[in-house]
Amino acid sequence: MAKVAFLGLGVMGFPMAGYLAKAGHDVTVYNRTFSKAEAWVDTYGGTAARTPAEAAEGAAFVMACVGNDDDLRSVCLGETGAFATMASGAIFVDHTTVSAAVTRELYALGAESGIAFVDAPVSGGQAGAENGQLVVMCGGDAAPYAQALPLIESYAKLCKRLGDSGAGQLTKMVNQICIAGLVQGLSEGLHFAQKAGLDGREVVSVIGGGAAGSWQMVNRYETMLDDAFEHGFAVDWMRKDLGICLATAEETGASLPVTALVDQFYKDVQKLGGGRWDTSSLIKRLNAIDS
Repeated sequence: MAKVAFLGLGVMGFPMAGYLAKAGHDVTVYNRTFSKAEAWVDTYGGTAARTPAEAAEGAAFVMACVGNDDDLRSVCLGETGAFATMASGAIFVDHTTVSAAVTRELYALGAESGIAFVDAPVSGGQAGAENGQLVVMCGGDAAPYAQALPLIESYAKLCKRLGDSGAGQLTKMVNQICIAGLVQGLSEGLHFAQKAGLDGREVVSVIGGGAAGSWQMVNRYETMLDDAFEHGFAVDWMRKDLGICLATAEETGASLPVTALVDQFYKDVQKLGGGRWDTSSLIKRLNAIDS
């Protein structure tokens, strides 16, 4: 059992930190809104800290799941950041989806003080976090990854190191690129079925068992047909992630025409007031166009 700090208690971080506590680790939590940290302690025990530095003091592992590049820098750096109190040999595990550039920046800064930095973005959404069934894709040095793996496995069904620092974030970008195209294709298929007078549920009961089947189809087709988008990964978050993908593609020379197009479709969904709808709301955009 280890002394662990967890920074960021949103819809993902709250249950993830809870699984660490359930596994018997000594967990101290930090959240920008302190009342949420207090609520976590009321639920799971442990300790609430006022700053990342306070949470990280004496911790062998510091896990983070915050919002974006700037949020991650703010919980790592400065007088109140976790790096200020982490001891040499401690390991920082970042579950935020951020750019590979900030990951490598913090990896290098941590190394100056003997702090290992593992980038470990997750896939599986809120349900995956709540059920302890996340998929975690990691980058960084092999030894600290191996040390952190038993903790990560408390809330993950699959965890794998893909390479050096930044490899986890680059893999997460591949994940989001694939999801964008899949959800748009599923949206168009269901929209077409409705316009053609077919029963969408009956259609999926047939094609879902063939080459068109996917996780998105199995888990999202019913709520898409029911016009229900109040669960899952939000459009605002997806646009943040696709922005990272597209910026990285510019740097690497990769061509992402479909991703760029779907990103604009998500922008249309935001204009419909759907920033907090889940990503399957692309079908709502199609229905709105034809209404």
